[in-house]
Amino acid sequence: MTIQITRECRIDGAEDILTADALAFVEELHRRFDARRLELLDARRERRAEVARTGRLDFLPETAHIRESEWQVAPAPEALRDRRVEITGPAAPPKMAINALNSQARIWLADLEDAASPTWENVVAGVKNLRDAARGTLAYTSPAGKAYALRTDVHRPTVVARPRGWHLPERHVLVDGEPTAGALVDFGLHFFHTARQLIANGHGPYYYLPKMESHLEARLWNDIFVHAQNALGIPQGTVRATVLIETIPAAFEMDEILYELRDHASGLNAGRWDYLFSLIKVFRDQGEAFTLPDRADVAMTAPFMRAYTELLVKTCHRRGAFAMGGMAAFVPNRNDLDATRAAFEKVRADKTREANDGFDGSWVAHPDLVPVCREVFDAVLGERPNQLDRQRPEVSVTADQLLDVASASGSATEVGLRTNLAVAVTYTAVWLSGNGAVAINNLMEDAATAEISRSQVWQQLRNGTRLADTGEQVTPALVERLLTEEVAKLRAQVPDADFAAFYQPAARLISTICLDDDYVDFLTLPAYELLIHSVNAGEPA
Repeated sequence: MTIQITRECRIDGAEDILTADALAFVEELHRRFDARRLELLDARRERRAEVARTGRLDFLPETAHIRESEWQVAPAPEALRDRRVEITGPAAPPKMAINALNSQARIWLADLEDAASPTWENVVAGVKNLRDAARGTLAYTSPAGKAYALRTDVHRPTVVARPRGWHLPERHVLVDGEPTAGALVDFGLHFFHTARQLIANGHGPYYYLPKMESHLEARLWNDIFVHAQNALGIPQGTVRATVLIETIPAAFEMDEILYELRDHASGLNAGRWDYLFSLIKVFRDQGEAFTLPDRADVAMTAPFMRAYTELLVKTCHRRGAFAMGGMAAFVPNRNDLDATRAAFEKVRADKTREANDGFDGSWVAHPDLVPVCREVFDAVLGERPNQLDRQRPEVSVTADQLLDVASASGSATEVGLRTNLAVAVTYTAVWLSGNGAVAINNLMEDAATAEISRSQVWQQLRNGTRLADTGEQVTPALVERLLTEEVAKLRAQVPDADFAAFYQPAARLISTICLDDDYVDFLTLPAYELLIHSVNAGEPA
């Protein structure tokens, strides 16, 4: 075995996760599949270059036969038939995992990706917590002596784990001296340690698959599932996967993605911030036609977003797969009950739209929102577990409708620009400190929020956007001034040590990637290098 762990993991029980057999399983995944992963990342860049030349994306002519023929994914296992309310959150720390498992949601998206900061300790702790959750032994006592344990008097959510996207490396695990893929490490360790226990429990192993851009990437995941099941002697089709349609290229390949995963597919999910981030990234050379207003103004009712969600519901139900709605990220503020009530009503309206459109369930970020989401879907579903019978034959979506970004109402403002800069810096700083799920302005934010925030700043700079509230044009000088002012506000809100260790490097990083002529594909790639340097060297990032 030539797999190498570059640094000791400083958590109790790490040795039970990083066993020789588990690492051998990860190494085999790497040797079989990592070269294809890298080829597919190259294919992403080639497709992006083609969009830069043509200004277009369209449905693939070579896969028309898949879209036009009749087929369905494998029937859902009982544990996934009712997904009316799903709670999301990181698999580490254990307190958040326990709160999610006690929330009475139907599903817990146990996040090893956007809501997780990939320190080596977090990576291993996330898998350990999910192993202990599968065993029913997950527990935690805080430094103050408060005990957290799994409730035995309520239905416990079915766990659906989300590994990292294809683009993220894991520099603490090397094979032949080269970094492995975060996705393969997350999946490999989780599957190896939990698959048999989850099967014995009657529900799993199940996965959410993020950031995919093509059906060929789905094919790679399918091949990984087939190999993993064979390697552990698990019946084929036991693994089930829900794919997040959170990139604009994937929106043109929903049928094809489900087809590639058809023996393992469970559904598709509509992810708002990452989808908008992808639109900016892919069409960044196309000028004002693809320039978004303030992100707070881009509602799911915007025509191009409606086209995306309507197509998702129709595609899923035609293929016997579940259509999962987007995130309600609001975090209740017990010190501002009026704001909390108003936010609950917005959440209720959003979930009502999704339920009436045919979605089978939706996401919330906080346990207090579980009853709100459940009540809305109960009213529509009644005794039915889902809405697979609602086929939506009246929906017909064209490429032009998916790309009609100009149809979004709203405008770009200095208020929105300041918010984007402040949120990007704040989230990145907290991520560098080791926390991937951050409450900002009463919203539970993850990496997707930072990505859309910094991408909008880059886009407005690139296009010289004129701000509706001040009349100023977005220039490097304006961005630098506003960033300096927003960072000064943050400095007054956090301890000096935290500001020096995390906020200053975060501000430098956001400044660099926003002002650079070349667009950085993922904020988390340069941020990961800062994170690794900070934690491994024991110094500020």
